[in-house]
Amino acid sequence: MSDRLGLGSSDTLTNGSHRADVAAAKRLAKRLFNLDGFRKSDVARHLSKNNDFSRMVAEEYLSFFNFTGFAIDQALRTFLRQFALMGETQERERVLSHFSRRYLDCNPKVMPSEDAVHTLTCALMLLNTDLHGQNIGKRMSCTQFIGNLEGLNDGQDFPKDLLKALYNSIKNQKLQWTLDEEELRKSFSELGDSLCESNTSRSMKRVGSSGKPLAEETQPSGTLLYKNGFLVRKVHADSDGKRTPRGKRGWKTFYAILKGLILYLQKGEYRPDKQLSDEDLKNAVSIHHSLAMKASDYSKRPNVFYLRTADWRVYLFQAPNAEQMQSWITRINTVAAMFSAPPFPAAIGSQKKFSRPLLPGTMSKLSEEEQVRSHEARFRAISTELAELRSYPPDRKVKGRELEEYRQRDEYLEFEKTRYGTYVMLLRAKIRSGEEDLSVFESQLLEDNGLQRAHSSPTLQDSIRQEGQRHSYRQAVKK
Repeated sequence: MSDRLGLGSSDTLTNGSHRADVAAAKRLAKRLFNLDGFRKSDVARHLSKNNDFSRMVAEEYLSFFNFTGFAIDQALRTFLRQFALMGETQERERVLSHFSRRYLDCNPKVMPSEDAVHTLTCALMLLNTDLHGQNIGKRMSCTQFIGNLEGLNDGQDFPKDLLKALYNSIKNQKLQWTLDEEELRKSFSELGDSLCESNTSRSMKRVGSSGKPLAEETQPSGTLLYKNGFLVRKVHADSDGKRTPRGKRGWKTFYAILKGLILYLQKGEYRPDKQLSDEDLKNAVSIHHSLAMKASDYSKRPNVFYLRTADWRVYLFQAPNAEQMQSWITRINTVAAMFSAPPFPAAIGSQKKFSRPLLPGTMSKLSEEEQVRSHEARFRAISTELAELRSYPPDRKVKGRELEEYRQRDEYLEFEKTRYGTYVMLLRAKIRSGEEDLSVFESQLLEDNGLQRAHSSPTLQDSIRQEGQRHSYRQAVKK
């Protein structure tokens, strides 16, 4: 073990303590950089731990890179070619934080702070996923990319020419990180397993626009079918909540298929052997970090629910009856709660213009218990932030723009509080029920008093009591 970590026989390693050995960290970093006894897939886990020794190793490892005079995308490409960026969201974010610190050390006059570099680095990674990942729907435009970063350069805007150049660079050539031969063999082995599973499974078999089976093109292997049936859809708002132009708001009937984090909307009569067309794929909706709620304020049609997605698109869906409407709401929210990955930590710098954080579209790798704790932590943090915001409302004399900033922030925090509160209630109820079959769980959930115990989550109880109310799942979805 000592030899594996690059330590001599007299060296000791105490992770998380202040006795981390600088000399040992230097030796390990050198061996990681030269891949002396390590694979490229081993590097990230030694740089990403939340302890003193790992931070020392990361600092020493980054010292082998000279980014002087490099554009940030060029430096990031150089960095990612050296190893395989792997691990959970927070672990990968720590590695990128080390990169940001080193980039600023090499280019101290390019950006005002490490936080600004880190914000832009994370934005490039998410842009890369959006433009080149296997996600569904519209790709992020250059205008949206620039808009997402407004006010995040230590309270100022990043130069538009810089952001345009970075957007085009990522669009024309995606960021890539290397895998060693063993990792490649493992990837092909997993691909072979998923192909065998798709050929022998009785679940739906689809082919995407590239000719590959849809399960491999858009979803991880083993993705389950959670619900299907007819829905009538109306696009209510485009990304960022902007009202959809009148000519594009019409109601259309689809056969809806909720598989993993994707709600596929298929036109025409449903047949198990029918391939999804390019238009079907374009109509598909990613439900990560989304929330479905009964459209109580919509009176033109019965049995209608709202679906607001991570980028704040809003859809109206009409179900055949009230029971099916409730079922779709419950299934969508439960699946989103189960698999929405934790967001990247927010930027630290002062932010004059409000901007919603970008949310990862990948599936969470946390256990169910870890997932619900993550949601609970977000619920508490957002509740505190919302209370602080409302304790200092803007003065009546403030300018229109400042008032609008306050309104947007308040609306965002209120929605996120409802979303995470709903996620927690559903996951706690699911864990307590011990039921994996969502149809059975749903039946238990909607029985009278079926959520009484689920509402008693000890980590949320104090927060809910302080607000002087106890939310029920029925109340949450019927807002």
